[in-house]
Amino acid sequence: MKTERLSRLARTFPPKGHGDLSMFRNSIPGLDRVFKTDVEPPKVVLVTGPPGSMKSAFTYTLMSQYLKNSGEFGLYTTLEETVHSHLKNMESLGVEISLKMQLSDFTDLREIDQVMEEDDQTDYITFIEKMITHYRKSHGDRFTVFALDSLGALYSLLSLQGDIRKRMFYFFKMLRDHGLTSLVLMERSLGGESQLLGNEGFLVDGIIMLGLDRSKGKIVRYIQVEKMRACKHSMEKHLLEVSDNGLVVLGPIFDSSDL
Repeated sequence: MKTERLSRLARTFPPKGHGDLSMFRNSIPGLDRVFKTDVEPPKVVLVTGPPGSMKSAFTYTLMSQYLKNSGEFGLYTTLEETVHSHLKNMESLGVEISLKMQLSDFTDLREIDQVMEEDDQTDYITFIEKMITHYRKSHGDRFTVFALDSLGALYSLLSLQGDIRKRMFYFFKMLRDHGLTSLVLMERSLGGESQLLGNEGFLVDGIIMLGLDRSKGKIVRYIQVEKMRACKHSMEKHLLEVSDNGLVVLGPIFDSSDL
């Protein structure tokens, strides 16, 4: 019964050219249960949660489905995984690989930096800014979505010299100045705060929590919007499932017995 419901929800995904195309409402089946209105750019949104909560899969699915139907362009940067490893994980979950998205990893740069003097190592914030400027020039207004996977990995690569908080303020400002919807992934312990340096939660426009909860003796995944400026949304936890066709958002977690 539950499998049939997942399949029915997956088939409700709007076809290409749908008049109500919305990244945060219909790029993932059932997500309109959470977002009542779309998230209008420019926005910087934290996607947080503990290990295993599907942060990368959720973000990649959101981007790939939206870009497929809109014809726009996106950039997904992964600082810890290789491109091959990331795509293999997405395929195993039934997530469609997008041809409208540039997937970039920094593994080669990190290996080079390990043998370089500290003064000669890569400034990763500056490097990302140059990448965004490059794709803005090459794709123009079609470049609309950016993802950083993950913020914690970026911090680990930055020199301890200088004011990182100040740099992140201007980094987020740069993303908004380019008119992008930016999804910034961040590891977060169960019950932990939505910040690493202490101010990320204040600097960003939205916070999406992907969590793990125990329901009737098993672990279930959920999505909850904690903050989203200029957007009407539910504050409840909604079940996040993996169907044969990828991710699906179901009803509020307290209704799980009825699914």
